[in-house]
Amino acid sequence: MQSITKIKQFILRYRHAWVLLYSFIYMPWFCYLEKHRFSHYYLIHSPLDDYIPFVEYFIVPYLLWFLFIAVTIAYFFFTDKKGYYQLTAFLFTGMTIFLIICTVFPNELNLRPHTFANDTVFTRLVQQLYSTDTPTNVLPSIHVYNSLGAAIAIGHSQALKKHRGIQFVSYGLAGLIILSTMFLKQHSVTDVIAAVALTFMIYPLIYVTQTKRAPKLSQQPI
Repeated sequence: MQSITKIKQFILRYRHAWVLLYSFIYMPWFCYLEKHRFSHYYLIHSPLDDYIPFVEYFIVPYLLWFLFIAVTIAYFFFTDKKGYYQLTAFLFTGMTIFLIICTVFPNELNLRPHTFANDTVFTRLVQQLYSTDTPTNVLPSIHVYNSLGAAIAIGHSQALKKHRGIQFVSYGLAGLIILSTMFLKQHSVTDVIAAVALTFMIYPLIYVTQTKRAPKLSQQPI
């Protein structure tokens, strides 16, 4: 009986996990876009791309993105329900807009180097990345958008404002991730600008307009 009670308490305490069911919408849609070959792709390119060199060392912050986003979501999930709802609303709204854009406006890049000057663990990781990630569906950059979203959530956290070191490290990592998308030729400057513009569009909807609604969500039993 006690075990059943604990299970019920656990479900009630973390029932806000329902938001993560969005992955069952995002992943099939994204995989479809990656595997489907459209008859025409819009080539994304900025003149500034030609001045940005390929730097394989940026593979490190680029891959750290996955850990950065996962840890940030997990932190707010377990410690700050209001911040969790705002963060996921911000991320998932932008990710949905990204899917819609790539569906009606198929896009791709032609920036990746065909050969590498060095054969190191970093270039091998880049080669593996290139082999698993197609140069399509790049506008706006989700790496950039989600990094900004995580940084914004961390910046708004009252608890983390007491730990400025964590905040500054998070901001620095977000900045390196954004740079990595361009230095690895995974994204054009245009993709980055589009992600920043999308951030400016979504931010007031989640962190300004929804300010009065968020406390109601946070008042749910923990």
